[in-house]
Amino acid sequence: MQQGGLVGMLLPLAVFVVIFYFLIVRPQKKRQRQHEEMLASIRKGDVVITAGGFWGTVREVKDDSFIIEIADGVKVRILKSSIQMKRSAVDAEASPKPKKSEKAVEEKPVEEETKKEN
Repeated sequence: MQQGGLVGMLLPLAVFVVIFYFLIVRPQKKRQRQHEEMLASIRKGDVVITAGGFWGTVREVKDDSFIIEIADGVKVRILKSSIQMKRSAVDAEASPKPKKSEKAVEEKPVEEETKKEN
């Protein structure tokens, strides 16, 4: 009789462990593996973003760190683990920036319509 009660108590615990593994442990390992692959793929000339939010171009690859240039002539040594993401040089240069003139043109007719109504 006690064995049936013991199995009945351990079954919910086992289900909880399986759910915990599939919802937390596996996805975390997958993200860690992707981050390690990204770090291994970084080469000289790549644009990276650090965990602190700095954008820089990789100038040299060391064993445990990168030398990145964050401004003209400003080079810093950063641990590999502090690199958040890698951007291709094309993406960094081609990121769309809103033009002030277009925004002003779009808002102007709206302002004129409200003046006409008053």
